[in-house]
Amino acid sequence: MRRKRIPPEKFNIPVEMIRKGFYTDKYFVRTRNVLLAEANHNEVLMQIFPRDDGYICGIDEAIAVIYLCSDNSDKLRINALYDGDKINKNETVMTIEGDYSSFAHLETIYLGILARGSSVATSVKEVVSAANGKPVLFFSSRFDYYPTQIIDGYAALIAGASGVSTDANGYLFGVEGTGTIPHALIASYNGNTVEACRAFYENTPDDVNLIALVDFDNDCIGTSLEVARHFGEKLWGVRCDTAGDLRDKSVTPIGNDSLGVCPELVYKLRKALDKEGFEWVKIVVSGGFTADKVRRFVELDVPFDAVGVGSYFFRKRIDFTADVVMVNGKHLAKVGRRYNQNPRLSPVKYD
Repeated sequence: MRRKRIPPEKFNIPVEMIRKGFYTDKYFVRTRNVLLAEANHNEVLMQIFPRDDGYICGIDEAIAVIYLCSDNSDKLRINALYDGDKINKNETVMTIEGDYSSFAHLETIYLGILARGSSVATSVKEVVSAANGKPVLFFSSRFDYYPTQIIDGYAALIAGASGVSTDANGYLFGVEGTGTIPHALIASYNGNTVEACRAFYENTPDDVNLIALVDFDNDCIGTSLEVARHFGEKLWGVRCDTAGDLRDKSVTPIGNDSLGVCPELVYKLRKALDKEGFEWVKIVVSGGFTADKVRRFVELDVPFDAVGVGSYFFRKRIDFTADVVMVNGKHLAKVGRRYNQNPRLSPVKYD
């Protein structure tokens, strides 16, 4: 059974600004003005498709924009895939049927929503697949403009991310942001990781896991053991976030593969924790992780328990195009385009 679509009112859409064309390519605004001035109310079928393979996301928000910002939206007929569906290049992911003048000003908006959401969802899905069951944390919000956080986090969760870093990321799913502690908190306690963790633990709700950030002194093993000895079973885990141009003091200085959070560091950290009886302490890795790096860690059986990924999730681009392919029930499209019916589409209905 398919999940319910998110209703339009759930999205924080600037309806009046969109209706006025503020966010729309100017030629679409002028096109709409021409159609209205000429009383041209031809019925069209608008077809939307991607320029690459991937996973669709942004469908529900794109539909919300059409419903909330078009004229006479109750007379439009929309068929669409569901967020999270796998898509193929040039496959029809949504159709809009109705008076073109009522929604001509929305193309820029809904194509942009689909591009953003699908690009992020596809990147996250790639890493989730590479992680082979290990949790993937969406630590990407600091790498882009803050108003994108809601669609980005939604796309990440749709694609299988286990957690997001901000409340905005988790808004549409009612998920709270998660994370560890920043280096800045450790600096605020004079570089003392144990003291920073103590302050965090004593001033944070009980249901928030204590995860110590352990690379401040470039000694992940020494710092991990120090916090584990101090907190015992209160410590949920440790996070290694060694910069890509640094080599942890425990790592053999051979080649670039020994820089940053590398397999050798995590092997040695797991062994050191287990040797002192801290088998329950989980290891979170972060810092420069890509799908290829995660896949390599899994193939090498590196003993990490979760991975945080940041800017990598914003590198992929999946663009979308919209074409009128039918007018008043007759096939009519620019040369090279045609009506590409897709039986996977479902009529959009809200309970």
